[in-house]
Parts: sequence; structure tokens; C-alpha cells
Amino acid sequence: MSAMKPSSILYGVSEKPPLWITLLQGLQHVCSSSILLILPVMTVRAIGGTTEQAAFLVSMSMVAGGIGVMAQALHKGPVGSGYLCPQLCGPAYLSASMLAAKTGGLSLLFGMTFIAGALEALFSRVVKRLRFLFPAEVTGFIIAMVGITVIRFAAMNFLGLDGEDRFTEPSELFVGFLTLGLMVGLNVWSKGKLKMFCVLVGMAVGYLGAYILGLMSEPQLSVVRNAPLLWFPIAMHPGWSFRSYLVMPFFIAMVCSALKSVGDLTTCQKINDAEWKRPDMDNISKGVLANSLGCMAGGLLGGVGQSTSSSNVGLSIATGTTSRIIAFAMGPILVALAFFPKISSLFAIMPKPIMGATLIFVLSFMYIAGFQIITSRMIDARKTFVVGISLILGLSVDILPGAYEGIHPWISPIFSSSLSLAAITALSLNLIFRIGIAKKVKLQLMPEVDSSEKIFEFMEKNGGAWGARREVISRAVGGMNELLEAVIEHGLTEDAIDMDVSFDEFNLDVDIRYRGELIEFPQQSPDVGKVLEEKEEQLRFSGFLMRKYADKITGSRKSGLTHIRMHFDH
Repeated sequence: MSAMKPSSILYGVSEKPPLWITLLQGLQHVCSSSILLILPVMTVRAIGGTTEQAAFLVSMSMVAGGIGVMAQALHKGPVGSGYLCPQLCGPAYLSASMLAAKTGGLSLLFGMTFIAGALEALFSRVVKRLRFLFPAEVTGFIIAMVGITVIRFAAMNFLGLDGEDRFTEPSELFVGFLTLGLMVGLNVWSKGKLKMFCVLVGMAVGYLGAYILGLMSEPQLSVVRNAPLLWFPIAMHPGWSFRSYLVMPFFIAMVCSALKSVGDLTTCQKINDAEWKRPDMDNISKGVLANSLGCMAGGLLGGVGQSTSSSNVGLSIATGTTSRIIAFAMGPILVALAFFPKISSLFAIMPKPIMGATLIFVLSFMYIAGFQIITSRMIDARKTFVVGISLILGLSVDILPGAYEGIHPWISPIFSSSLSLAAITALSLNLIFRIGIAKKVKLQLMPEVDSSEKIFEFMEKNGGAWGARREVISRAVGGMNELLEAVIEHGLTEDAIDMDVSFDEFNLDVDIRYRGELIEFPQQSPDVGKVLEEKEEQLRFSGFLMRKYADKITGSRKSGLTHIRMHFDH
């Protein structure tokens, strides 16, 4: 995996941190991902299950997550993206999981979760052929929505609120700001080792503050005291069952989860490569396959559906440690904690302000990563509507709770979160707005009549429609303008200049034809003194500038017709 490591990364994806840093980073990622362990608890509560069933579901979900994070970090062979991109309980599966559990109990939940994982494995084989579905503005938008979708959840927890508690205690506010302030302060003003463990330190101090201020009640503390030191929950497995009519809701949940994985894996690629240009779909395909193994492991062992964890990707950005080696510490820690409930129960009683502060901290990096990818490309009216409409419809799920309650259970996973609805909308609008976009366009210029302004407007319009990188379009405009000025200044032709511009995600080519003299494209800059005095040297200097603008330039002349091709890597 050859990539230029960004200066903000302390331990890159292929680097091996010291053992103690690796272990503490693994523990820090476990602490961050433990927030999502509330999802299996919510599933059991929805069917009126027992505390033991909830503990079983949490433990087996942790084992599945441990398997998934290690599979994801594999970088050789057909499975694994080779990145530190942890996975745990997937929010996209919550609605479908509750439907299955209410219909046929936990056995049906486990059977359908396995089916979802198998479907995701099949999806991973075709996702690399669907590059056209994931232009930069769509992947960037999905990444940003990953953070935006949990704003309400993060804010409510930060303020110590939930469905029943609607009043923020001063102590809750203090612990929230203490935890968040310490994480941010250590990340911004400290360096090296302390910065790498800012979340771990912040959560530890937050727990201490919550205990002193009485935010951890006696019933909560008794959960830790009464938990056994060691248990083997697999003995509680109820088996598996299947229902054909539940395939559709689990398929939709899988698609939503897979789209989130595409966004998370794209972020991993971007933060590990200072010269990142576009998503590597082959790598993403292997990553989605690794995610499917975690999901199937959840179904087999007795956990819920697995998805990549955006908060952990944000944690990697925040701490500057993206080494895949950390996954092989996090995985065993997750698996071990599943069999030591006295330790894992500490995460189960995490005070809400600490949970909210951690989410606010790590997801801040996801917002920015998404916006950076969106703005790395030119945006026209079509792409504005793709992002704008999708954002508005996505946020309607949170702004108007209950608005989609009448949706059929089969498609309810799409409307279960702002991320799901926004992602599906963005993909659909992107397909619709692709209609009418030409990948090859023509421009004709007349010397002494047309100016560089016509070239600029032409390339701005089409570059925006293509979603091209602005830097590439700017260089193309510079090369085309240089030719036009040379033709006008030196009278190379009196006839029309025809320019054909073609684009795909990897290439931008400008084919220029005119009847007249061919320009030379020297490798070395002509002598400056001669350029000021000699017409021939001025023309050679124009050719030299055109060569500098383009990644490759060729020229030929036959029967009086000159043909110049400028190629730009995209």
C-alpha cells in the first residue's frame, strides 16, 4: 500500500508503534466503540427480554466486532482493506433487528443477521464496478452525514438528557465540559504520547468526576459489583431461524450499512495518503467483504449486525495513529472483555455526559473530512442539488420525529436514520442528474475574436458538471490559454481552432486542431534574454509553458493540419 504519509500522522498505516502504545491505543478504541453497545441492549428491551439476554447479546457482539476489526486490518489476500477501521454494532440494523426479534425472538434475529452478512459479501464483489455511484461529492457527503446523523444523540447525552430525563443537572454539564475540554485541550496543546491518548485520559477523568459528583448511582455500581468475574455466554445461544419475508428489510439495512462502510473506508484512504485523489474501489471491495465477515460472525455467535465505526475512524484522525497493528490489539481486547463481564460492565454504565463528549470530539473530525472531499471537486447546479436535497431530506428524520412512522416495515430501515435516507437519496439523485452530462465536449475559437474568458467559462461549466478536481481544470485552462495567446500573438493560423475536451475519473484530455504552424514543446526553458528579443524563442517559451501545464503533451502536423494533445492525470 504505497502512499505518502501526511505530516499529521504519527504512526502511519504500515508502521509498527511500540507495544505499550499499541495496547493502550487498542484499549482507547474499545472505549470509544463501547458507546454503540447500547444498540443490542435496546433490541432486547424492545422484546421485553431479560438482563441475561442483553448481556449475552452485548458479549457476542463484542466477539463479532473483535473478529471484524482484525479481518479489516488484513492487507494481503482478498479480505481486508488493510486499514484500522474498527466495526461494532451497526445502527443501520437496529430497525430490522427489532422487527426480527419481535417476530421470532433472538433465534430469528441471529439467523437473519447471518443472511445480511452473506448478502453483504455478495455486494462486496460488485461494489468496485459501481464507481459511477460514488463520485467525490457523494462519498464526501456520506462521510459528513455519518457525523451529522448523531448530532442529536451526542448533544442529548452531553447534556445528560434522554426520553424520560428532560432536565440537565449542573453536575452533568460540568462532567461533560470537563471530559470534552480535556480531550480537546490535550489534542490541541499537547504533543506526542499525551496527544495520542487524549480520549482515554478524558474518559478516565470524566468517570472520576462523575463518581465524585454522584452521577453513577448505586444500582449502576451494583451492576459492576454483582457481575461474575468470568462467564461463557455462548452456552445461552438459542439457535437460528429464518423468515423469507424478512430478507428485504435486512437487505436494505445491509445496503445502508455498506454505504456507511464505503464512506468510512474512503476516509481511511484519505487520511493515510497526503496525495489522495479518489476512492480506491478495489480496496473498498475488500473492506466491505471484511465487514461482512464480522456481520456473519455476529449472526453465528449471537450478536447484532456489524458496521464500520465512524467514531473510531475519527479517533484515528484525532490521535494521529492509524497503524493497522492497533487492530490486532483492539480485536483480542474486545473478545477478552466479552468473557469478563465485571470489566465490560464498566462501559455499560458509562455516564451520558462522557458518552456525549466522546462522540462530539471524535465526530468533529468526520464532518471536516467529508466537507474537504466535497470541496475537492468543482460543484455545479446538479451536484448542488445532489448534496442539498439529500441533506434536507436526511435531516428531516431527526427534525420531524415520527414523520415516517407509516412506512412499510420492509423499507423502514431507509427511514430509520438521517444517514440512511440521505445516502440513498444522494445515490439516486446522482444517477438521475448524470443524464445529459457529456463526457466529450467541443469548443471552437476564432483568433482575434475569442478570448481567454471563453475558455475559462467553457471549462468551469463542464468541469463542474463532471465533478473534476479544480486544480486539474485550472491547469487545462492555463494550457489552452497559452496556445490561444501564442496563435494570436504570432499569427500561427487565421482559421478556427477546434478543441475537443474529454473526461473520465482518471483522465482529462484536450485535443487541439488548427491549420497552421506547429509549436515546439521544449523540455528546458529558453534563454530569458532571447525570449525578450526573438519571436522564435517567444514561441518556444509558450510551448515550454504548455508542457509545464500538462502531464503529457504531443504534437504533429500533416497536410497543413496541426494536432496537439494535452493530457492531464485526474
